[in-house]
Order: sequence, then C-alpha cells, then structure tokens
Amino acid sequence: MTSRHYQSLTRDITDKLGSLRSGLPQVMQSFGALGKAAMAGGALEPKTKELIALGIAVAARCDGCIGFHSQALVRMGATPDELREVLGVAVYMGGGPSLMYAANAIAAYEEFSAAHAAGQAA
Repeated sequence: MTSRHYQSLTRDITDKLGSLRSGLPQVMQSFGALGKAAMAGGALEPKTKELIALGIAVAARCDGCIGFHSQALVRMGATPDELREVLGVAVYMGGGPSLMYAANAIAAYEEFSAAHAAGQAA
C-alpha cells in the first residue's frame, strides 16, 4: 500500500461525487441528511456510531467507507484500543475477508492519525 493511500482515496471519491451532487442533488442532499441524522448524538454518542460504521465498513469490504470513517474517528479522538476492539467484532461477524479489511482499517487510521498529528504540530 502506498503512503497516503486513504487520504488520496477519500479525496478522489469526494471529487468524483461532484457529478452526482450536480446531477442528482435531491438524492445527494437526502443521503447527507440521512447520514447527519443517523450520526447525531442520542442514546449513543457520535464516536460510538462512527465505530459501528467502521465495523460495518470492514465487514462490507468498502475501502472508501473505511477511509471516511477512519478519518472521522481520528478527528473524534478514537484510541487505537477502541479501533482494535471494533475491528475484532467486525472480523467475528465477517470472517476471513473482514480480517483482510481490518488490516486496511488499521492502515487508514494510522495514516489519518499521522496527518492529524503533523497538522497539530505545524
């Protein structure tokens, strides 16, 4: 895996979704509203919901989802221990293929953590 893989991946996806935003504005606005409502605080705090989303992303084998949710978890201050625990559940639920994607999630988390730390140091 190349350095900064997940940062590039999430940037590229965001750029490519521009044509959907302009071509299907109601769909994209509705999806955004759904995400905002689903991730809002309630009985579960937003960080817990992001951890759940990352677990589902690993079990569903979605690299883009892994990137976006790892990035959000870094911003929210998720710890490596929290990440490992959610990945353990994802592997339990998704088997061997999820184990391979759990490694991708660790790579994404580490990549975004390093970038976040570098940004704070500057």
